[in-house]
Amino acid sequence: MTTCLLSTTYFGPVQWYQKLHRYDLVQVECMENFQKQTYRNRCVIATTDGIQALTIPVTHDGNKTLTQDIRISEHGNWRHLHWNAIQSAYNSSPFFEFYADDLRPFFEQRWGFLIDFNEAITSKMCELLDIEPRMERTTNYQTSVTPDVADFRETIRPKRPLPDTEFIPRKYYQVFEQKHGFLPNLSILDLLFNEGNESILFL
Repeated sequence: MTTCLLSTTYFGPVQWYQKLHRYDLVQVECMENFQKQTYRNRCVIATTDGIQALTIPVTHDGNKTLTQDIRISEHGNWRHLHWNAIQSAYNSSPFFEFYADDLRPFFEQRWGFLIDFNEAITSKMCELLDIEPRMERTTNYQTSVTPDVADFRETIRPKRPLPDTEFIPRKYYQVFEQKHGFLPNLSILDLLFNEGNESILFL
């Protein structure tokens, strides 16, 4: 059985969902010290002006708060801003209207903990992508992993990602491709809104 270790993500990138599709067991890291400026509370979408990062504000005590204890902040009306940005970016994509009702509730309901919010999003995205990964949360932090576990916790990140020989981005239709060229490894939202039920072919 193939196993991989991932960080939690907020509408994670295509690369992250590729791991969910290809590994028999996915362990989601909950016991690490939370890291800022990562996909844990950030997703990246394509807009008419180029790439835009959407970040969930969180509350934590310094740098020593475990990911499982990170709470979502209500600062800055972020839910409204994120949904408006997503609508603006993808309302002309082929499948936005088809999936909008499935995803809008995530921007209307309040969640306490980031890990629970991300897990609910992942569950819904897997349903829409028609993949059924076996997933579990970690119960302790592994400083080193055994050779039979693929560790992508630090590989999949927006800034200075580490090499991943398993992931070669496959080009798919994007709304603003003529303007910006193909933008690889954006949020899974980008793939879903542009390719619909064929998204699984790109994972």
